[in-house]
Parts: sequence; structure tokens; C-alpha cells
Amino acid sequence: MTVIDRDAQPAWVPDVDEDDDEMPLSMRLSIADTLTLGNAICGFLAVYFTTTGVLIPHLMGNEDGGMARHSAATAVIFMLLASVFDLFDGLVARKLRSSAMGAELDNLSDLISFGLAPAYFVAVWGMVASDAHQRVSVVAAVVVLLAVVLRLARFSCVTLRDGIFQGMPSPFGALTVVSIVLLGLPFLPTLLAIIGVAWLMVSRVEYPKPRGRLAGAMLCWIVLSMALLAAWAFDAPGGELLLQTGCALQVVLGAVIPLFATARRVNAFRDNRREARAAAHGG
Repeated sequence: MTVIDRDAQPAWVPDVDEDDDEMPLSMRLSIADTLTLGNAICGFLAVYFTTTGVLIPHLMGNEDGGMARHSAATAVIFMLLASVFDLFDGLVARKLRSSAMGAELDNLSDLISFGLAPAYFVAVWGMVASDAHQRVSVVAAVVVLLAVVLRLARFSCVTLRDGIFQGMPSPFGALTVVSIVLLGLPFLPTLLAIIGVAWLMVSRVEYPKPRGRLAGAMLCWIVLSMALLAAWAFDAPGGELLLQTGCALQVVLGAVIPLFATARRVNAFRDNRREARAAAHGG
């Protein structure tokens, strides 16, 4: 139990009158916190649509391919919206401010939207897909969930240089996992790819933070992904091909970025060794 000495509180903590019913400033939600809560709501709605539109009809034997496709697309769109909220809450927090609860709210919301929601999507896929194995799929879903939990915990404890993440960011990882499922590949390649993404999330591979032009490019990619999902959900001409192309691009990005990051680190290591040798010979 932690005991707080009131007389030793830092100067930034406002004095609170015990007789005053007004909420302390440190407990009030900022604009960034409100966006973070929107992230959590989207994660819950993704789970809701996956359950009501895909899992329950399958269990009751009332499968409607169009309805299941529409619900699956809606669930993924909510995960995409969650990533938009996650992108903007960070930008707003840097421009304005975040409350004392901001970091905790962000981690909890990310756990729902980018941990629970995609893991649940994988588990449901294992129940409804014709060639899937339910128990193995549940194991893969647990691996995804644990990877996000470990990644978020490490993010809170480890300080890195500005501008990078260590390991695949959880929003990017969640969308890559869902894209792998939507590609409709055979069970074993899908399973291995999902586990590979989970490993990347807890790896030491460096990923750039979405700022400036990169944030704009990411936002455009999310909007395009939503359009592809809508075209697929409403069975537009070429909608399925467009969705497959978008999912394939997402997976390729997930695989290529670590390769570029690894190549950059190897080149930096070689340059450092070359400079050290030159300095030693010069001395």
C-alpha cells in the first residue's frame, strides 16, 4: 500500500477541499482522453458485430453469406476507426494536453481494440471457416492477445529514442492479423502468418512513429481500407478482388518494414565499425 504525504505533494497537484464536490483537475477527461475512449468503444463494437453477425448465426445454423460478410466488414471497419482514434489522441495530446489518466486509458483502450478484438476475430474464424481447426485457432488467438498485452506493458516500462516504436505497433499488428484472415488462405499458412505477426509485436524490430507525412499516409490508407471493406460487404463489382489486394498490401507492408529496419540497423552497425577502425588507424 502506498501512503501519500499531503505536505510532500508536488506543486502541480491541485489542492482539493474535502468539502468540495468538484472533481480534481487530475481526474477530468481531456479532449485526447475522449478520443481514447472512442477507441475503446470501437473495439467493443468490433467484438459485438463479430458475435451477432458471424458467430451466433453460425452456431444457430442460420448462416447467410451476405450477412456474415457485412458483419465481418463492419467489425473490421470499427477496428480501423479505433486506429484513427488512436492516431488522433496522440496528436491532440501533444498539441494540447492529456489528463493524468491519459497513458492508462490509452493502454486499456488499445488492449480492447487491438488485442481482444482481433484475437476474438481469429477465434471466430476458427469456428466458422470450413478448413480451420477450432482449438488451434483459439491458441493462435491467445498468442495474439498475449503479444499485445506484453507489448503494451513493455511500452509503459521502456524508454526509447524519440520517433520509433520497438516491435510492430499494436494497431498495425491488429490490422495485419485481420488482413491475413480475410485473405482466405489455407489454414496452415494463415496460422503461421498470424503467429509471425504476434512475434513481430513483441520483437525488438524498430518501427517509425506515425508523425507528419507518415501520419497523413496512414490516415489515407485507413480510409482506403474502409472503402475496400464497404465494397466487399455490399458485393460491389470487383469488391472481393479489391479487398484481397488491400489485405495483401497490408501483409506485405507488415513483412517489408522489418526487413528495411533490419537492413538499416546492419548498415548503421557497419558504418560505426568502419568509423571506429578509421579512428583507430588515424590515432
